Amino acid sequence: MRVITGSARGRALETLKGDDIVRPTTDKVKEAVFSSIQFELEGRDFIDVFAGSGQMGIEALSRGAKSAVFLDKSKKAAEVINRNLKVTNLQSLATVITADSIAYLKNTDREFDIAFLDPPYNKGILQEIMPIIAQRMKKTGVIICESALNDKILQKYYNFTLDRERTYGKIRVSTYRHDDFVNNQE
Repeated sequence: MRVITGSARGRALETLKGDDIVRPTTDKVKEAVFSSIQFELEGRDFIDVFAGSGQMGIEALSRGAKSAVFLDKSKKAAEVINRNLKVTNLQSLATVITADSIAYLKNTDREFDIAFLDPPYNKGILQEIMPIIAQRMKKTGVIICESALNDKILQKYYNFTLDRERTYGKIRVSTYRHDDFVNNQE
């Protein structure tokens, strides 16, 4: 797994090993996600929820995001993220938080421009966290969710409406934008 482009282009990233069940986002999906927001990253605040190795937040920083929060409840994941940040020399722009994602988002007042969520598939976590993350987004923000095709998702969460959906084999990537943005596009 490598950083695709930007200041850390080509740097190899470590992944979690052993008993840690992690499903890293494929390069194909990662490239598609960042192509869809390539003009929205510069100077923006990014949050990588269920961060795992941190590859999505690191890619965002490498491509010009102002800051990134890496959120994962696993201490091992936090250690891997910190090592990956050091290898890419992006640690000064990052905050790594070891906490339950839902609990953290319920208790923070921080707002984000771009959120990437890749929760464990088929466990109902996406349904639970989407209304919470939607309340932590700026009006100009975008929420991107990676899920299994059979994971149930809604068209709308709080003030964010499904704007685009793509499938990549058994993976679905859903993009939500604030109602004001979606209504202005029509």
